[in-house]
Amino acid sequence: MQSFVSGSFWAALLTLCLILATGCTVSTGAEAEGETDEGPVRAAAAVEPVGAPDTDAAGGSPPGDAPRPAGASGDTGPAATKPFAFEGADAQQDVPAACRLDGFAMPEDARVYAAGAYSGARADFQIDQSGHQATTMQVAVNQPDAPVVLLLGAYEPAVWSVGWTSGTRIAAVVVTGYHRQRVTGLPASIPTLVSTYQDRGPCGYAYVGGEGMRQLNPLARQVFGRPVDMAFTARDGQVLVGEPLAGASLQTDAAAVAPAEFRLKDAPLAGQAGLDAALRAGVLRPATQVDVLAWEAASSRHGAAEDVPPVQGAARPRVSSVPHRAYTVLKAFQIPAGLYGAHSATFYVAPGVPSPTGNPGHSSVRDIDTGTCAGATCGMH
Repeated sequence: MQSFVSGSFWAALLTLCLILATGCTVSTGAEAEGETDEGPVRAAAAVEPVGAPDTDAAGGSPPGDAPRPAGASGDTGPAATKPFAFEGADAQQDVPAACRLDGFAMPEDARVYAAGAYSGARADFQIDQSGHQATTMQVAVNQPDAPVVLLLGAYEPAVWSVGWTSGTRIAAVVVTGYHRQRVTGLPASIPTLVSTYQDRGPCGYAYVGGEGMRQLNPLARQVFGRPVDMAFTARDGQVLVGEPLAGASLQTDAAAVAPAEFRLKDAPLAGQAGLDAALRAGVLRPATQVDVLAWEAASSRHGAAEDVPPVQGAARPRVSSVPHRAYTVLKAFQIPAGLYGAHSATFYVAPGVPSPTGNPGHSSVRDIDTGTCAGATCGMH
């Protein structure tokens, strides 16, 4: 220990003397001799003249840590890349940041009118990926004695076409719903806000009828500062807002497009139109009693039949009939959107055919190979 202390003291003193005598800075390194617990090491200094360039201060790398030239050993360069397709971008481009109409001043004498329904008239296309087919709404506005602000809402996906009578002034429009909503026929000068629950809009959703009624006044107050003066219910996709037309003609914006222009690209026809197209293409055919019995036999073989004992005196089970709206799948098939409620169907998948893709809605898919059933109505009698 005494040798270590002495050696360290004289090494430090030697370093100080060198600095004072030569005006140099000292970089500790492996050139001077000293002593550590590991044994003798070279502990003195490699000397650099004062004023030597300081590459680190000049923005470069410190000595001994300079950037490695491209292609130097160990440098693999940038990783290879390829284009990145982000299909969700377009769906979010028109989602408003806040539930308001920026720059809109509410006219003092304006009427606040709500219009819509749970759904409009069924269309044969989709405008979103909800699995619900689109509906259409035609809105005719006749209120020539006061400005009108519209709150249009539907639960199902809808395309709103707006027209108005001469003298009617539409001051602003808010379109809302659970599923995606689109609007056409309005001049670009009319402030318009489209906000839906599905597209994560800031306004929530409301519509005329049922549960949707509860949110109409809160939403109107948030955007227009006032509750709804009157709500008008759409029937079969049409609604008259304001006063009776009494023969007055209607007009719409010259740039208005047809509702089908909002069709989701590459999506098959929806609802019954999609089923009819598959029938014409030979992808489906109407199911028969043979298909029903074949599926029931497969279900029994694979243990899917009900495990119940016979009941003495009970009537013999009837031969199963072909369900309403039943089809047999003969080729690869994507189930059309919108098969809910009374529009649902039963699909029997022929042996060797892959199970259909798409959203079955309230439909059931019965595989004749496996005897299985998938869908909301399986097991129901």
